[in-house]
Amino acid sequence: MLKIAIYGKGGIGKSTVTSHLAAAFAMMGKRVMQIGCDPKTDSTMNLLGGQSPKPILRYLEEYGQPESVEEIAKIGFKGIVCLEVGGPTPGLGCAGRGIITAFELLDELGAYEIYRPDVILYDVLGDVVCGGFAVPMREGYAEKVLIVTSGEKLALYAARNIIQAIRNFADRNYAKLGGLILNQRNVAHEKEIVERFAQEMGTKILGVIPRDDNINRYEAEGKTVIEGNPELPVAKAFFELAQRILEEEGC
Repeated sequence: MLKIAIYGKGGIGKSTVTSHLAAAFAMMGKRVMQIGCDPKTDSTMNLLGGQSPKPILRYLEEYGQPESVEEIAKIGFKGIVCLEVGGPTPGLGCAGRGIITAFELLDELGAYEIYRPDVILYDVLGDVVCGGFAVPMREGYAEKVLIVTSGEKLALYAARNIIQAIRNFADRNYAKLGGLILNQRNVAHEKEIVERFAQEMGTKILGVIPRDDNINRYEAEGKTVIEGNPELPVAKAFFELAQRILEEEGC
């Protein structure tokens, strides 16, 4: 089982990258589970025709403990198992603690044994690497962390902080840094900037996603470009990224 947590600056396109990766893996014949770890609960909507599953934390508030994982999961494009953690009532509670609660519940319900995914993708809120938001990288849920960035200064600043957090956990056998995903924003000399950053940080760029209006066009329909038109160049960039990740892990 390949377990990946995807981090990056807020608004950098993590959910878009994660859902497209999930769709690419599924098209390649893998059983995929995607878990959205952001209170916005928008991680999986483009795998589900624009409709997110009921967030786990909201379900717990309204109905109490579910009897089965099927009550909180939805099956999306190509059989992808979609879950959203959600967040507490605004102004009340801790979203980080909510992630811990949701993960513990998934363990109790045997979610991983029931669905038997080949790939699990955790889409984690912004650049927060403390408390509950660090759980995917430090509690054994994920084996690798991928960081989505652009060539923008603040995106690289966030990436640097996340890399530092990963290395702070290095002696505890937690998740390792797998590399960077360049989600292009049409910054001048963007690829060269990120390549220099990767070299400085002792890592690599696993894939480059071009800026493409087709992503927004299909997202308006509640789809990824993988579902909408897998022959598009941007769709092929996601397939190449998925294949590179599998090759890196010997899958």
